[in-house]
Amino acid sequence: MVEDEVISRIRYFLEFKHWSLYRLAKEADIPYGSLSNIFNRKTVPSIPTLDRICKGFGISLSAFFEYDKNPIRIESLSDTEQDIINSYRVLSVKDKELLNAYLDGLCKR
Repeated sequence: MVEDEVISRIRYFLEFKHWSLYRLAKEADIPYGSLSNIFNRKTVPSIPTLDRICKGFGISLSAFFEYDKNPIRIESLSDTEQDIINSYRVLSVKDKELLNAYLDGLCKR
């Protein structure tokens, strides 16, 4: 079903970026309740809503439907490197500072 494919694709990008539904709502400038309803009721979002979701992810609407590709992934990075970057992006400012200090310590050996 189309509903399942669209919702699965959104969920795929959420997991890839380590985002919550709340974060997507903020990035896409869509009410959280609207996104929650899409997932809970398994309904296909309207084209304008899906376009805003895509803009929140930083991709085009056409790229969203290219199931054989991941338009968010940086091709020059390994899966581990991409995962580290995605994890870093969701950290708080304080946690980023701690991680940077830890990495500095590791690199100076």
